[in-house]
Amino acid sequence: MTTPPSISVEPPRAPGIERLLDAGIADARSLYPTDPVGLLDASQLEAPGTLVYVARGHDGEALGVAAIVDGGDVDDDRGELRRMYVDPVARGRGIASALIERIETDAAARGLREIVLEAGRLHHPALALYAKHGYRRVERFGRYLNEPTSVCMAKSLVGFTGGAIGEDPFDLPLAVGE
Repeated sequence: MTTPPSISVEPPRAPGIERLLDAGIADARSLYPTDPVGLLDASQLEAPGTLVYVARGHDGEALGVAAIVDGGDVDDDRGELRRMYVDPVARGRGIASALIERIETDAAARGLREIVLEAGRLHHPALALYAKHGYRRVERFGRYLNEPTSVCMAKSLVGFTGGAIGEDPFDLPLAVGE
């Protein structure tokens, strides 16, 4: 049985993270050799409002990385998922899903109501992963408005409520958005 990775928030220059960030850039350039690669580097990931999540194996090796950026090109109650990348040798082990689930849980606890993201139209596995986790395609936003290779997606973090809204138990919402 494989031990699940540990996931923690770490500084972007912690051991192994820059290796993953560089590999992610190389991967993006292999798909989009003539397009600008607007991926955040370690120094940009040190900005306030940015949290870097790292999945590490039992030996401490960095296997996957993802960041969430609060505010910026998005509203204050939304965060943008950025720099999702899993080392090819670690793919197929649920690491990307574990990163997404941890980020969503933490974002909801911090009061974020939605996560938005951008993926390239040729990143079919990434697009499938996000769809599997409930992300839906939305209009391009912010820096992606004029990027023909961009696919933007979003997911609401507003869930079911556990407490009564009013005196009547039928006042509870049946689904998100009701």
